[in-house]
Amino acid sequence: MNPKYKLSPEQKIELIKILKTRFEKNPKRHDNIKWEDVQKKLESNPEKLWSLNEMERTEGEPDVVGYDEKSREYLFIDCSAESPKGRRSLCYDRDALNSRKEHKPANSAIDLANEIGLEILTEEQYRGLQTLGNFDLKTSSWIKTPNEIRKLGGAIFCDKRYNTVFLYHNGAESYYAARGFRGILRV
Repeated sequence: MNPKYKLSPEQKIELIKILKTRFEKNPKRHDNIKWEDVQKKLESNPEKLWSLNEMERTEGEPDVVGYDEKSREYLFIDCSAESPKGRRSLCYDRDALNSRKEHKPANSAIDLANEIGLEILTEEQYRGLQTLGNFDLKTSSWIKTPNEIRKLGGAIFCDKRYNTVFLYHNGAESYYAARGFRGILRV
């Protein structure tokens, strides 16, 4: 394993403690899932622990939101109340970033998700997350954009206002201090 993607024993202990505390504080997010089973899976996947640590470091507050019976994987999603602070002010993807002539953001949502080892949420996953609480009441989050829209220069994002999840579009090269992205990690 690449040492870059490995946590120290102390970091592992601290991260697992944070994840366990969050898991126990939010039982509505993961009915019928036992922490002991999640922890065993985490401990046998050190690269996934590194990705979870990156989610935590960028203030995503990852938590278990489900279990995929088919793949036998736990699903961790960013559950911070607002789009993760450490992942805002990003355009959508590398093509969008390269198209900017000036005032380029530091990175793109898709590139940063790949660097961390995450998938950006789909619209369906985003709407599913919103059934577990109120997220993005002041911010917005880029979501996976269909190729047909992306080929035309656009990208889509969501937020929640007036007790309703809204889907919007923007030029993929745009970026805002209040727009980031939420990721999903399968463990």
